[in-house]
Amino acid sequence: MQNIPVDTARLGTIMCVVPPEPRINTETGQVRTDRDGNTIYVVGVSVRQLANRRADVIEIAVPVKPVGLAEGMRVTVADLIAVAWEIDGRKGTSFRASGITSEAAAAAVSGGAVKAKSAGGEN
Repeated sequence: MQNIPVDTARLGTIMCVVPPEPRINTETGQVRTDRDGNTIYVVGVSVRQLANRRADVIEIAVPVKPVGLAEGMRVTVADLIAVAWEIDGRKGTSFRASGITSEAAAAAVSGGAVKAKSAGGEN
């Protein structure tokens, strides 16, 4: 398997289209966990490329349940990695990240939400 870091700043708009849910092993029906025993969650996101109108939907696996995400929210993805894989002659790419947060939550942490609120002309 080959791990490829992804520069999310070059992706354009990233929007949640499927809220977080535990990743399930389709053969056993059990919830999948990482090496440390943490439940792996998967979030479906739409990625709109900056250069054109094309959008793709990808699933991103994360080791911690993202809180407060809902369908239609713009999100920020931390440490996105594309993993090229091959199993029994089948090939594909999966995605994983250290975390996914709503853009509103990320702005609040960085102070951006306060600026946006006061820019509306409130006294």
